[in-house]
Amino acid sequence: MTTRIETMRLELRRGTLALAVLQSLQQEHYGYSLRKLLLQAGLDVEEGTLYPLIRRLESYGLLESRWSEGEGRRRRYYRISEEGKQTLDALSKEWRLLNDALKELRESKT
Repeated sequence: MTTRIETMRLELRRGTLALAVLQSLQQEHYGYSLRKLLLQAGLDVEEGTLYPLIRRLESYGLLESRWSEGEGRRRRYYRISEEGKQTLDALSKEWRLLNDALKELRESKT
């Protein structure tokens, strides 16, 4: 892939990953279990991308977290907050509008 395409792909992916994380955290997960869930859905997210994203979403008030002992180790569990649910609803609506517009443009070309 050319550098330009890769840069644009990363820009597109960055926004959709935030949406995917909010959607996934309607059920509580710790970082690694969230990464596995995203991978099962077809989104391979590096730890160096996922953890800063989780922290950023939490700093925005979109996620809540708690520490828990599990399987002999301390883990931080994350879940979407009420504000995060409202944001997810708004972003999902925007995603659908954009997707519909792209579909319309693609179909009008033929």
